Amino acid sequence: MFLKFSQGVNRIGHIALRVENLERAKSFYLKLGMNLIWDDKDWSYLEAGKGKDGLALLGPSYKAAGPHFAFHFETKQEVINIQNDLKNSGVKVGPLHEHRDGTASFYMKDTEGNWLEMLYVPPEGIQSNV
Repeated sequence: MFLKFSQGVNRIGHIALRVENLERAKSFYLKLGMNLIWDDKDWSYLEAGKGKDGLALLGPSYKAAGPHFAFHFETKQEVINIQNDLKNSGVKVGPLHEHRDGTASFYMKDTEGNWLEMLYVPPEGIQSNV
């Protein structure tokens, strides 16, 4: 077991997809009833339902991360705890980054090479820029 200080993951919060045409993809998901939370020239973030399940659309010029899924945490300390537990267990993890939308996270790969993000989301949710 990896976890010594962390309570572990309890919510898959969002999935990030690479898209060829950001405007076309954003329009499609908006028509499905999702809400636009963050809109930028190279990526957009949408949420659905009461649980605010998220979808990040990564345009062709977006370079900060690739396709991944993210576990959301309620405190930044919990993200730091799980990062330390994983590191101490020999798992390679990236550094903690403060993001422009009020969140903080680190990236890592699972045993099969899939990208994961461990993300702190403030109590008021992800800040909107729309």
